[in-house]
Amino acid sequence: MEPEIRNVSDTALLAAMHRAVETERPGGIFRDPYARRLAGERGERIYREWNAGAQRSWLWATRTWAFDQVITREVERGVDLVINLAAGLDARPYRMKLPPSLTWIEVDFPDIISYKQQLLRGETPSCRFEAVGFDLADEAGRPALLRRLAAHGTNALVISEGLIVYLTREQVVSLARDLAAEPALRRWATELGSPAMLKRAQASMNPVLAKAQAPLRFGPEEGPEFFRPLGWAPLMTESFLRAAARRKILPWPLRLMSLLPERKTWKPDAVWVGICLLGRDAP
Repeated sequence: MEPEIRNVSDTALLAAMHRAVETERPGGIFRDPYARRLAGERGERIYREWNAGAQRSWLWATRTWAFDQVITREVERGVDLVINLAAGLDARPYRMKLPPSLTWIEVDFPDIISYKQQLLRGETPSCRFEAVGFDLADEAGRPALLRRLAAHGTNALVISEGLIVYLTREQVVSLARDLAAEPALRRWATELGSPAMLKRAQASMNPVLAKAQAPLRFGPEEGPEFFRPLGWAPLMTESFLRAAARRKILPWPLRLMSLLPERKTWKPDAVWVGICLLGRDAP
């Protein structure tokens, strides 16, 4: 039987379905009233195919919430532009309370952009909004795109949620350097996992992702320090395990794990995945 996930873009349907499940859960940690509409029937079938349920839903929900928190803090700090790379079916400009003066630009494959625009037709974002259809793997055209987007602000936050794990090390290096080349791009929030977490995720998820030609690739041994030579200094990291524990949504066995002290220094053999905020103006 052909898998429901046919390519990496289809993971956006899965992410939307996880947001729908969390939104509809009593006591959900965020609300996304557009998620089920965006996920559609295929998103629900993909969710069932992955046997996602309680086993993984906490992780997807926590990732969404963690990025929400960083975005909120950075906007309060004075960010005037958010660039969401590989935005997928994210609906933050519609569901979050954002200042009308903020400019939000999302970038993804043209078919993803078209699909989402069709489903959200008639809805009004809370801030200035632009959607750009572009293949971020186009390394030749990407610098010009980022230059154009960066001109919309002077203090920008870049988001790459669920993106770099699918890239090779060389591709992440190229992306980081392109972002660093634009002075207005001051912050970068990204998801990051350790090599040990990558190996574990590959074992449990790769059979489906391999059929979709979307293997998990990036989990640097250097951890957040990987980005420093590329112009990005780590400002903050938080594991999704800790974040979920704070919000009291961890499944029971993992609650005990969350009580263990986290290592102060990065270790490649630690099973760690979380959010990393990078900055250009850190010491």
